[in-house]
Amino acid sequence: MTDHEAAPTHPDRRLSTKEAAELLGVKPETVYAYVSRGQLGSRREPGGRGSTFDAKEVAALARRNRREPSASSTIGGELSVRTQITLIDKDRYFFRGVDATELAARHSYEEIAEWLWTGRLRPGITFAAPDASVAVARRAVDALPEHSGPTDRLRVATIAAATADPLRFDLSEDAVLGTARTLIPTLVAALPPLRRDHRDEGPLARRLWGRLTGRAPDAASLRVLDTALGLLIDHDLAASTLAVRVAASARAHPYAAVSAGLGVLEGPLHGAASGLAHRLLLDVLDQGSAAPVVADELRAGRRIPGLGHRLYPGEDPRARALFTLLEEVPDATPALAAAHDVVATTARHTPLHANVDLALAVLTVASGMPASAGETVFAVARTAGWIAHALEEYEERPLRMRPSGRYVGARPPQPLPR
Repeated sequence: MTDHEAAPTHPDRRLSTKEAAELLGVKPETVYAYVSRGQLGSRREPGGRGSTFDAKEVAALARRNRREPSASSTIGGELSVRTQITLIDKDRYFFRGVDATELAARHSYEEIAEWLWTGRLRPGITFAAPDASVAVARRAVDALPEHSGPTDRLRVATIAAATADPLRFDLSEDAVLGTARTLIPTLVAALPPLRRDHRDEGPLARRLWGRLTGRAPDAASLRVLDTALGLLIDHDLAASTLAVRVAASARAHPYAAVSAGLGVLEGPLHGAASGLAHRLLLDVLDQGSAAPVVADELRAGRRIPGLGHRLYPGEDPRARALFTLLEEVPDATPALAAAHDVVATTARHTPLHANVDLALAVLTVASGMPASAGETVFAVARTAGWIAHALEEYEERPLRMRPSGRYVGARPPQPLPR
């Protein structure tokens, strides 16, 4: 038994600073550092000369500190965070050890979300949004300028929904799961419908469809959309997911954590990438061939959108799964042919495979959706993954996402500026 694995104390008693330090295996000064960083609570007893600490809280901190390194570390110069959610390996990816493409082929978006959050499947589950939450989110979204993008709307809807939830600061697992199951349908319901006869009922994919296009849905197209939502639900520590974990590390409530993810998602190198692929396919369909369109992109010094992925040397498994389903959608034939033409044309010089952005673009072009629709699909889908990461981060040491800056400026002391 090591010094910091001393015999357990009675859970209801208070520990002195010396006892807390011994249990934690640190100096007394470090105990107060834990207090200042919000990792440990302290209390001064009436008439006492020093602070006392809750035995259960100290024991929990000691257990966290004894774990194998789970805090942020660096591997090969990159940030590394331990997670049990998603593994990407050899052109495949897995949710809690299960092949993600197989999950998406057999289960709805809501079912996959539950699997990601809890490790349990709940067949047939659907998410419902509270009327009060939807009302306040819609009012906020309706007040935005007409040119507002989908991520703007979703971010505003998230913040508005938070104001309607007085229990948002409850970070217990049950409370966060309750938030997740209502926030996602609230975000969808807050978006303006494009069909007069649209109804907010049934699976989330059906409800989202009516906010992406005015066309009536068919079974094959709805299946593609639902599968896309399931495939996009998480993808390890993407930039937006890291932002969510940083917010959760500071114990931001789940609405705030999701808002942090949406702020990062809007970049053209992340959630908005499918919009660039959408416009590319429209140009190819207009020109009748990918060759002049690809040539113009390369001449302008731009990379071809929808091709290549830094985590997949081969084909993006998400794109492969969606392309297979898109072959069953009659209206998708021209856009699908255009996408294959782009890949074949580019492969003459650079052997890049299609990624999920190109597959999403085929769906949005074929369904008469705007270029921004793929971004909406991405954001709604990924919200469930962000909640999963927030839940995981709430179990870790608070404020662990605090890297040290490497100062490269002028060395002090410098004279005062004039």
